[in-house]
Amino acid sequence: MLNPKSPIPLYHQLADILMEGIRSGDYPPGARIPSEPQLAKDYGIGRPTVRQAIDVLVRQHLLSRRRGSGTYVRTPEQEIDLFSLAGTSSAFHKKGIAIDVQMLEKTKRVNVKGDAENPFAGGAAFYLSRLNRVDGAPVLLEEIYLHPVLFKGIDRMDLAGRSLSQVVESSFYMRPVGGRQTFRIGYLDAKKAAVMDVKASTPVLVVHRFLNFKQAHNAVFSILYCNTEPFVFSQQIGGLNHD
Repeated sequence: MLNPKSPIPLYHQLADILMEGIRSGDYPPGARIPSEPQLAKDYGIGRPTVRQAIDVLVRQHLLSRRRGSGTYVRTPEQEIDLFSLAGTSSAFHKKGIAIDVQMLEKTKRVNVKGDAENPFAGGAAFYLSRLNRVDGAPVLLEEIYLHPVLFKGIDRMDLAGRSLSQVVESSFYMRPVGGRQTFRIGYLDAKKAAVMDVKASTPVLVVHRFLNFKQAHNAVFSILYCNTEPFVFSQQIGGLNHD
């Protein structure tokens, strides 16, 4: 029960009780929790206090409101390790998620301009772009730049349906030894928004990825545009994941 003498606000106490019910399985994913009037009656508090407690759990993505129906326990979001050195596709496959990769622009040698963060800016690089879909829905758009000397000949390879990291290892005998990523919230231009099937006003996670090899630092540079609605994208702490 709630303790009105506790320094912890009543709404926070109720949120903790509901959270424990979710974690223990009393309220499994998809289950409807008691209505606001019922919770107010059960705990002897006002509906505004109940509403505050539910708001806390909605913000934490544990509950979702459905207009005219009630409040339900959300299905846990699947987490994708965005910094797997084995490649983006591998990160999905490790979670048992089938992913379809569509080549949008085949590999070609380009002169890189404009982006000051791109290590190839002002010079040449191999470039390709691809779209990752899960259950037919776009979740990740990748623009990839590769070192023009280390990856010579990659533009003559058919990369459709192939893991880029496996191509690098099997055809060029290289594996990444480290790297870094930067994260920000951004917006897509009209063309990219159409590809990702979102509105241009929809915020997306934009990741700049730099991969290092023994032969050269920043030999692969990628820009990833991530739709965070269906997945949580994460980065492992305490070492880089090669598997």
